[in-house]
Amino acid sequence: MIWLIGCNGMLASELKRQLEKNNMPYVGTGLDVDITDYDALLKFAQFHNTSPAGTTSRDKITWIINCAAYTAVDKAEDESEQARLVNEVGPTNIARVARIIGAKLIHISTDYVFDGKASSPYTENMPLSPTGVYGTTKAAGEKAVQKEMTQYYILRTAWLYGFDGKNFVYTMTKLFGSKDEVKVVSDQRGTPTCCITLAQTIISIIQTAQNAHKLFGPHAALPYDIYHVTDEGETTWYEFAKEIYRLARKYKKIDRECTITPCTTEEYGAKAPRPMYSVLSKKKIQSSLNIKLPKWKDSLERFFKDNNFSIK
Repeated sequence: MIWLIGCNGMLASELKRQLEKNNMPYVGTGLDVDITDYDALLKFAQFHNTSPAGTTSRDKITWIINCAAYTAVDKAEDESEQARLVNEVGPTNIARVARIIGAKLIHISTDYVFDGKASSPYTENMPLSPTGVYGTTKAAGEKAVQKEMTQYYILRTAWLYGFDGKNFVYTMTKLFGSKDEVKVVSDQRGTPTCCITLAQTIISIIQTAQNAHKLFGPHAALPYDIYHVTDEGETTWYEFAKEIYRLARKYKKIDRECTITPCTTEEYGAKAPRPMYSVLSKKKIQSSLNIKLPKWKDSLERFFKDNNFSIK
């Protein structure tokens, strides 16, 4: 069975749909099991991995997916201790519990572990160089997982959007429907990524490991390591916004005109530093799983066409 931690977030909500679609049993926890409380995590895990005498055997937890994170990038600058607890202490506890119960861990990380000064896609083995509190605590979380256990998959992603919760696509669509002009940053480059892409990749990792274990034994699965997972291609927030506007008009999510104006990061004035270039290389995960990741524009159009689309 899969233990989905942070089960009410944007990515986890998509994962629940994909897990149910693939008939993969899971149990989800949110704030009811505090990831900063090691004893609470261990108690939950042991409850599910131990069946009292005379009772029907419970499905044991063999995989843990950690979707819990402190992701408020600007707010983290003022709440550094809370960000550290969730992004570093939490993963430390989860990895420790995973090791004790013998479960494999999939931990979600971010492009913010890099400083954004590169000019070509970041590979998994490039040195970490975070600049703000959010990126620093996420990098620390990665290192904690690697220190505590060996059976892990750390998946870095970027510019994530999905059907559940606030995200850039919903925010822009809502603004386009109510404003005459919207200013969007044009000097940061990255890759918009639909939660469906990441969720389906996570499912593929688990299924590949399970199938390989059945056929060839425990050492024939996808190697435990760090992998990058985003949609394909690269763009700016400004160009991303323009494509959102085009699709919002095409699929009648808005019925009015709006001017989209480019601005610089400095003009926008965000509190926390942002990576100016955060494109991640996906060659490793694509060759390892023999999968083809979708282009970001194709994913975005599918997102607008889906019945789950609902402006928050």
